[in-house]
Amino acid sequence: MNNSEKFNHGSFLFLIFLLFSTSILSLKILKKVNIQNIRIAGSELFSQNDVIDNSSLKFPIRLIFINTSYLEKELKQNLSLKNVSVSRQILPFGLKVYLKTRTPIAFGERILNNERITGFIDKDGIFINKKNADNINLSEINIKVFGWNEKFKKILSEIFIAQENSDFEIVKITFSPNGFLTVEEKDLKTIFLGFNNNLINYQLQIINNLKNEFKKNNFSEKIDNIDLTDPNKPKIKVFKP
Repeated sequence: MNNSEKFNHGSFLFLIFLLFSTSILSLKILKKVNIQNIRIAGSELFSQNDVIDNSSLKFPIRLIFINTSYLEKELKQNLSLKNVSVSRQILPFGLKVYLKTRTPIAFGERILNNERITGFIDKDGIFINKKNADNINLSEINIKVFGWNEKFKKILSEIFIAQENSDFEIVKITFSPNGFLTVEEKDLKTIFLGFNNNLINYQLQIINNLKNEFKKNNFSEKIDNIDLTDPNKPKIKVFKP
């Protein structure tokens, strides 16, 4: 067999192998994904059933028809996750779902359909249902949030971030049904902040200043509440002797 014949023979074998591989790949892509073909990584909190129950996909479903981007968005929202990555795989066949959970830093309570629901809040102000929360470090949480609502995520995040770099220690945050914000500081007691969320950073700065000032003379022990709804005109109510 001369070199030309060897080359043609090798090319023919390669073509056969390529066609065979392509056929196998096509069959795999068209194969249906069942619950046992879902592999979860990143968290032990969730099961294959959680993926199915919290998505609009109807299993079994052909691998090629799974919209991974849409599935990621559904799982991230429905399971209160920090991040989700979904990939279709041929070998091993199935769906790989990587889940990154959120870290609770506050206890939370919300009203949904006239029902009181308890859970947790993370640094981004996101509400986490109890069953979706990692139990690690829950004993270290000392902040409580009442009246959580989707629209309060940003202001909660601003409070949490400010507290990390300040001397004050807020232990309770309450949103009334109409959105009025009240916080409770460990030493300064009840502080009324009001409706204007755009003032929050200025108000937190004043809280920090008051905390440091009153610490010098133990004046905080005499405080009943502080009104910072107008931060330019703070009103301090003290206990009457």
